[in-house]
This record gives sequence, C-alpha cells and structure tokens, in this order.
Amino acid sequence: MDEFGIIAKYFAPLAGDGAFGLKDDAARLPSRQGHELIVTTDTISEGTDFFAFDPADMVAQKALRVNLSDLAAKGAEPAGYLLNLTLPPTITEDWLAAFASGLGRDQKEFCISLLGGDTSAGERPLSIAITAFGFVPQGKMVKRSGARPGDAVYVTGTIGDSGGGLAIFKREKHALSDSDRDYLTGRYRVPQPPVSFAPELRAIAHAGVDVSDGLIADLGHLASASGVHIVVEGAQVPLSAPLRALWGEDALLRAAAAGDDYQIAFTAEPGLSGPFSRIGQVTTGHGVNLLVDGRIVVLPNAGYRHF
Repeated sequence: MDEFGIIAKYFAPLAGDGAFGLKDDAARLPSRQGHELIVTTDTISEGTDFFAFDPADMVAQKALRVNLSDLAAKGAEPAGYLLNLTLPPTITEDWLAAFASGLGRDQKEFCISLLGGDTSAGERPLSIAITAFGFVPQGKMVKRSGARPGDAVYVTGTIGDSGGGLAIFKREKHALSDSDRDYLTGRYRVPQPPVSFAPELRAIAHAGVDVSDGLIADLGHLASASGVHIVVEGAQVPLSAPLRALWGEDALLRAAAAGDDYQIAFTAEPGLSGPFSRIGQVTTGHGVNLLVDGRIVVLPNAGYRHF
C-alpha cells in the first residue's frame, strides 16, 4: 500500500474532532477557556526502546504512553496527538492493523484522539515519533523548577520494573515464576503512566518530572531546574516483589538508575498521603544524594544516557 492507502485504512478511523479525517494538511485543536495547551514529544526506535519481536499493538501503546507520562507529570489531561512513522520495507499490513488496534485501545482508555502526522518509508530501524497535546488550568502546570527546601519528595507506582523486564529480555538468568516474569516484561513493553493522577498532582505538587531516564537522573534534572538539593532515602523507594525476586540485594541500586519507569516524581508539602510514596526531602544546595543505611551511595550511572 502507498502512504495514502495506509492512512485511509489504518489511521483515519482513529482521527478525532478537528482532524478532518486526516485528509487535510493540518488539524485544528479547539482551545479550552481558562486552560493552557501543553505540548510534549518523544521518539522510540527499534533496538533502543523496543525489540523487533515485540507485538505491534504493544509498540504502539508504548509510543503513546511515554508521551502521556510527560503530560501527566505536568498535571495536564490528554487531548490529541500527532503520529510520525518511518516504516522499513519489512512492515506488513498485519503489523499495521495490530499497531492501529493498540492505539485505538489506548485512545479509548485515555480519552485522546489522533490529529494527524506523517508516514514515510525508510530503512531499519523502525522509528515512531509522537507529539501529544494536553490541557491544564491556567497557571497550574507543574514545572521542574518549583521545588522548595523543606519539601518532601514523592513518587508514584514502583521503580525499576521496566528495567527488570529489559534484563529478562537480554537473557539475564533468573528463577522467577511465570507470573513474576510476565509482570516485569509487561512493564517494559507497556508502561503504566499515572494519567488519572494529573488533577491531584497539580493540586499538591510544587515541582514534578516523569521518571524516564532513571529515578536519580530525573530527580537530578528537577534539582537543577529548582536550584535545590534532593536526598533520596533508599529504604523508602518503592520496589515490587517481582523485582526484588529478580535482583535481590542489588534491586535498589539497579532500579534507581534503570529508567523507563514512566512514573511521576514530585515535591510537595510533607505529610501527604495518596497513591504515591514519600522517598526523600528537599534541602538547600544542589544535586541528588541516595542514602542507604545512612550512607551516601554513588551510582556508576545515575540513569540512561541518550548519547
């Protein structure tokens, strides 16, 4: 099929209001009174962010969800997205159908729709770029730069599960049960960003960041933007039982730098409770320290490096 045939068959059915059935050169995203438009973009590539053998619907979900994680970390609610595909000649119509099906499921779950994009041919690797749009009430965007000395540091979900899944795919030896193995590999393939947490986040957070490069690395970005120092209490970092079973005594240190979690780390007043864990505090100074048994631990790599 040519570009227009692919668009008409697989992606036009995903188009939302303002997309004109993907038959125009651009789309229209209606504004919302009293809200600001938030924009984010991410690219995932075969061999770097997913494997060639990963199911196409899961690849689609990962491509969309890594962007939804960014929106959620800003306190924004998703509205629409653009999809750019560079397809190698090995891609089949069955693959495209499954890919579109994965997008369709997530569109329903997260109340978002396709607005447009571009489809082109290329050599490997397969590359997928998504630009996502969301809305946040005027002046309520959660930035990286708002952390204050005296804040507590919190994180949603559990940390390191995706890294554990990747380790399994890379043939790291383990004695996990089938359910524990599937849990970890599933978290690698299909992130679980806390999209529904966005309204609560913007009501309580002083600063926030999505955990994509690694917990310590991303808190470092937040600390730098805010001009503060962050202390992470290692014993408080939430780790799943399957991850502890996989990595044992090394679980904390490996999880703290693993990346691909797509959870939200944020700072706010101490003493809060909710679907998150307190993992540290903000002080004066700069950088991030990880404390284990009261001692500073220096990680060989604080997180994923893109270059």
